[in-house]
Amino acid sequence: MTVRPVEIRLKRAERRLELSFEDGRCIALDAELLRAYSPSAEVKGHLPGLRPLTADCSQVGIIHLEPVGLYALRIVFDDGHDTGLFSFDYLLELWERREELRARHREAVAKAAEGRR
Repeated sequence: MTVRPVEIRLKRAERRLELSFEDGRCIALDAELLRAYSPSAEVKGHLPGLRPLTADCSQVGIIHLEPVGLYALRIVFDDGHDTGLFSFDYLLELWERREELRARHREAVAKAAEGRR
């Protein structure tokens, strides 16, 4: 069952998306994590599993949010990426795993940078 937020707030200056849900949960996700784990084929590839983008997303911001039905958001990032549809369930999963995923992404970025040296 899809959980739906009762309030969605884009904090552009803080590069953050905030959502409040009927069950009282309030979550905040930064643009870096959202961009690194966009559910688009471009980022995830065509195989199952969460794979981070290996580009540094630390300075990426969010320009715009577009609702998609009653189940998702399309997030338009300032680097031009706009093809991922973030279901509300997926946003909750990202929030629950945010520390692990952020660390995984930063490690992948560091390894990619080492390989370019």
